[in-house]
Amino acid sequence: MSPSPKSLILDLLATLKQGSMPVGALVEAGELFGLAANAIRVAVARLLASGEIARDERGRYRLGTTGEAVPRRAGSWKDADKRVRRWGGGWIAVHAHAGGRAAQRGRERAVRLLGLRPLVPSLWLRPDNLTAPVDAIRAELAELGLPGEDLVFSLASLDPAAEERARGLWNVEALCAAHRALLVKVERSAKRLPRLARGEAMVESFLLGGQAIRQLVRDPLLPEEICPAGDRQALALALRRYDRLGRIAWAELLRKFDVPYLRAPLDTRLAPSPVELRAEA
Repeated sequence: MSPSPKSLILDLLATLKQGSMPVGALVEAGELFGLAANAIRVAVARLLASGEIARDERGRYRLGTTGEAVPRRAGSWKDADKRVRRWGGGWIAVHAHAGGRAAQRGRERAVRLLGLRPLVPSLWLRPDNLTAPVDAIRAELAELGLPGEDLVFSLASLDPAAEERARGLWNVEALCAAHRALLVKVERSAKRLPRLARGEAMVESFLLGGQAIRQLVRDPLLPEEICPAGDRQALALALRRYDRLGRIAWAELLRKFDVPYLRAPLDTRLAPSPVELRAEA
């Protein structure tokens, strides 16, 4: 599935380590996906008006302050193992309080990205196996859209029946199967990518790499007692190599428009927000 003009712009700008990108680069990238130049320019204007992107003194573009929370969260796909610790059996919980559609959308995005699932109506849980303390998790959830009225707290234990239900909130079998399926696709594409025409390699690396990163970003990072990490780790390792191939494919276009600090521009549409792709220098 090809990206929308908005998605393409946000994803490309999210890869900027520093600096900015001219509209010409965005237009040329859009052409690879069949997006008209006018559609890209209209999307740029709308994103600028909404504050999701900003323009520098040279008339080039970068992410705005309203578009940064999800990229910061998603950029951790490479060091996910550093974000988890041995599980002591406790839980992180969110109790919904605020109402309204906007509050619900923000809450659903925040709890999804941090791997929480609903145990009962208005109560979401995840194992308390993240290295971040509950205060930091609360702040991250708020950045991702959790309403300020919602409660975020830790639970030391659950009764046996609730504990059993809580451990079964995630479809572990489907999650691991999805990791394995994407690993096969990434490995096959990695062998094929160097033989493709430059434009084809750019598109394929953008789309498939982004699909794999979305899969890793949305992995709830469960403890081993609930979900073994082997399939996730194997996909992440393969994606590191694929990420470098993607940067090679995109290098000519980026040099043409003097964009020296771009990380691999894979398509990681965590709609409606962009995702940072943290490639190694």
